[in-house]
Amino acid sequence: MPKGRSVLLVEDEVMIRMMVTDMLRELGHHVAAEAGRVGEAIELVQRTHFDIAILDVNLHGEPVFPVAEAIKARHRPFIFATGYNASILPDEFRNHPALQKPVRIEALRDVIEVTVKRQR
Repeated sequence: MPKGRSVLLVEDEVMIRMMVTDMLRELGHHVAAEAGRVGEAIELVQRTHFDIAILDVNLHGEPVFPVAEAIKARHRPFIFATGYNASILPDEFRNHPALQKPVRIEALRDVIEVTVKRQR
């Protein structure tokens, strides 16, 4: 079993956030912090230790890309989560993994493993 990761979870739907948190725990990871709005997430990026982040692309109608920029500046890996096609991602983020909603635990496990390996 790989070492558990600390995850920054950015998702505006409370029920989805709870479901993903449960999946992360089942996979041996833990949520270091969670946010549902862009401003809140940017603050957490600055003051929270995390190994990887999972970012819902659309937070209450606001794109999550400023959060992704803040994470990129900290040299941390991140994964987008979206119910839309990954082609909606701006060009500068097309090389980042995207997790399709509804999230399945197998897909979550696989995308975390791939993302962590790519970061090394």
